Amino acid sequence: MASQNVLTPQSEDFPRWYQDVVAKAEMADNGPVRGTMVIRPYGYAIWERIQAEIDARIKEAGAQNAYFPLFIPESYFSKEAQHIEGFSPELAVVTHAGGEKLAEPIVVRPTSETVIGEFMAKWIQSYRDLPLLLNQWANVVRWELRPRLFLRSSEFLWQEGHTAHASYEDASRYARRIHTDVYNDFLEKVLAVPTFLGIKPASERFAGAINSMTCEGMMRDGKALQMATSHELGQNFAKAFDIYFQNEQGQAELCHTTSWGASTRLVGGLIMAHGDDRGLVLPPRLAPTQAVVVAVRDEPEVNEACERIAAQLKGAGVRVLVDKGRGSFGRRLTDWEIKGVPVRIEVGPRDLAQGVVAMARRDSGAKVTLAIESLATQVPDLLEEIQGLMFEGALSFRDGLTRDVSSIPEAVEAAQDGFARLAWDLVGAEGEAVLRADAITVRCLQRADGTMPVSDDESGLICIVSKSY
Repeated sequence: MASQNVLTPQSEDFPRWYQDVVAKAEMADNGPVRGTMVIRPYGYAIWERIQAEIDARIKEAGAQNAYFPLFIPESYFSKEAQHIEGFSPELAVVTHAGGEKLAEPIVVRPTSETVIGEFMAKWIQSYRDLPLLLNQWANVVRWELRPRLFLRSSEFLWQEGHTAHASYEDASRYARRIHTDVYNDFLEKVLAVPTFLGIKPASERFAGAINSMTCEGMMRDGKALQMATSHELGQNFAKAFDIYFQNEQGQAELCHTTSWGASTRLVGGLIMAHGDDRGLVLPPRLAPTQAVVVAVRDEPEVNEACERIAAQLKGAGVRVLVDKGRGSFGRRLTDWEIKGVPVRIEVGPRDLAQGVVAMARRDSGAKVTLAIESLATQVPDLLEEIQGLMFEGALSFRDGLTRDVSSIPEAVEAAQDGFARLAWDLVGAEGEAVLRADAITVRCLQRADGTMPVSDDESGLICIVSKSY
């Protein structure tokens, strides 16, 4: 068992390592109802950074934030048969309220296509109202049988975008824009996680979608994590909810709709994509605290110097925190390592006398001595260097565990500890069944050059298969 300051090694027990990090980095706790979670301040600060970065990109793409109810009439779901069939095992349903049995059961929001579809039909009359581009930040409930903090919980936080368009082409174009300019841009530039962009095979599509796009990242144990998805819904939901518009010729036409989302699962992906045996490793652009200034001793002169250094760094645009030396110095260093703060600056009386401090990098563990007067220029540059190196390291790791194979048996073998790439026409329904028997799934389909296809009917597609979370 791991001691209070030591994490279970990844190589020994990766799931236990993950649980240790979530607990000891003070990210989250299990809630009182099975499958729920309490996100602690440090974990929520990371989620707030994720929110801010994604939200800015969503708004840049033209969508506006709104809010829709948590409670949805059950009849809304029955309007779209595929949707309720796809979600039925995960639904939480309210049958009593105010001491009485409800005339109609109420579903606790698993996703909002149905309720938003109802209001799109109300708000859209003309082609002039299109495209209607909506997003909401909310909680959803999907009753999870095998919960794991951040990765799978019965209640989780997310954003869900929902749009309506006059044509299939415009809807498809916008869904792909979200996938590349919002999700992939965030994942690569901020989370420093490279992903395979592709479409889901029909067996893995979102319920009611005609096409689902995914960003698949590799975790440190070689398994895949679905980081974000975008869905082309065609006219399925428009038909179910009568989402019509009057075209320029005055004729009624059905809208084409999309939906797309990313959740607190990204926090779990962050932990597993970059973490090591010492805990979290946060990419600087995401880290709530980019640099921590640690007092070696709790002495007035040292504490004052820490505050001055922090003020210099803050003036240079660095998110900085001061640790003024309460408690064991060694224990405090271990705590900051577990929390994954990118840069640690240690301030002691002897170094102060020489006008220098010790600076440690969380990514490499390297430690150097720097002049105090140079910190405001050197630390921001170092943070950008670390950001780039983290992405390059994750990309190298992923590519090193992604193997090209030419048969299902070879794919099964390769997917035990990584990804396998093979021709999609070698798989088919029978091949998917063989893979599933070994807990392996087709994560996405791509063209041979790595770009996203329009549909799974294109010739020459390759599929990426692996075990997953």
